[in-house]
Amino acid sequence: MATRLKEKYSKEVRKKLADEFGIKNPMAIPKVEKVVLNMGVGEAIQNIKVLDNAVDELATITGQKPVVTKAKKSIASFKLREGQSIGARVTLRGEKMYEFLDRLINVALPRVRDFRGVPTKSFDGRGNYTLGIRDHLIFPEVDPVKVDKSRGMNITIVTTAKNDEQARFLLRELGMPFGR
Repeated sequence: MATRLKEKYSKEVRKKLADEFGIKNPMAIPKVEKVVLNMGVGEAIQNIKVLDNAVDELATITGQKPVVTKAKKSIASFKLREGQSIGARVTLRGEKMYEFLDRLINVALPRVRDFRGVPTKSFDGRGNYTLGIRDHLIFPEVDPVKVDKSRGMNITIVTTAKNDEQARFLLRELGMPFGR
């Protein structure tokens, strides 16, 4: 069974995108390609168990096992060595991607305190959108009793849009609450 957001995209949003931007070729209509979640854990330099907790929480949120990311180069002032584990990353595609986006837009973002919409300036110029979240406890899957510390994460939504205008229209039609 297809997710709600995928059905909405295929039945409504594709037609609106083609009409709005005059796209004749159905393969050229912008779509969401993947969603990448990245959680940097700076405290993992002193205590590696913190990283294990972050990996477990990210796996709970996404339903997929994260990849542990390592430092690319040493930075002496941060006491960081090359190859040291410092974060976790998950790339979602297909059904899991649409399911996660649906939960993000309809459940998690409204739980943010003093929420007035996500910023519209976070596009990169090529149609990709990056959203920073300060507290991962907005996701209902995470049990706040078991969490030792609240962590932030970056969520990047990669689209096949040619420019930011098309990507903004696509995400707005999918239900992304743009505000400020």
